[in-house]
Amino acid sequence: GVEVLGPCVINSDWTSRLEERSHTPQVSDAIDYRPQPAVRLGFNRIHGLTHAGASQLTSVRAQRLAAGRHPLFDDVQDLALATKLSQRDLQALAQADALSALAGHRVQAAWQAAGIAPMPALLTDARFDEPALTLPKQSDSESTVADYTALGLSLGRHPLALLRESLKRFQVQPAVVLRSYPDGRLARASGLVTHRQRPSTARGVVFITLEDDTGSVNVLVWPDLLERYRKDILGARLMTVFGIWQADHATGGQVMHLVARRVVDHTALLGELTTSSRDFR
Repeated sequence: GVEVLGPCVINSDWTSRLEERSHTPQVSDAIDYRPQPAVRLGFNRIHGLTHAGASQLTSVRAQRLAAGRHPLFDDVQDLALATKLSQRDLQALAQADALSALAGHRVQAAWQAAGIAPMPALLTDARFDEPALTLPKQSDSESTVADYTALGLSLGRHPLALLRESLKRFQVQPAVVLRSYPDGRLARASGLVTHRQRPSTARGVVFITLEDDTGSVNVLVWPDLLERYRKDILGARLMTVFGIWQADHATGGQVMHLVARRVVDHTALLGELTTSSRDFR
């Protein structure tokens, strides 16, 4: 229920922060109702963006805000001229879709940023207006790949939502469906590997967290299975697990996990998508 907003040259700071959201009161709203703020991702999430570049951007933005300028930036060219950002920083912002408020979408922003180069001192403040070029937006899959490359996550469609058709032949179930399974039922799950843990007190048991578009699944791997599928268990970024569902009804179903019986590395299905996991920390 928490809204998360992407990095934006108009609204983001270096670190992520809470951002108040507008709300139109309804008749049923309490008089003192306040909408829950959203989380605005910070510039430090953007791969390749320098701290110096982000600081220069926020400094110029603050100066224009104090001067009452609206809009803060007319377009990508205006932002580039005002902040004197390097081409590297401009492209990092474009690839993270942080320029969408000025350019419309990621492809358009990258094209506009690519045409901006340092000018001689005499032409520092010159603008070169050319006929607008309208480029097509990325597909959902292209946008997801770009999000993970630039931010390490996506606020758009989850990769597993795009792979459901490919995974159908393995008869896997989404996390939200597995949570309704009774204890002891055969189950299959696929997801991005987000965590691998092997606590010293667990006698060699490995705990893996798989993430899909509906939630997460906790996987328990016994030591003998780890030896059998070591390469897949330790190397997969997209993993499919066949096993037995366990649900502790004494806890009201709060403790649920999939005890692995077979593990398959399906990383190849991700194509160019790059993901990472937190392993054994």
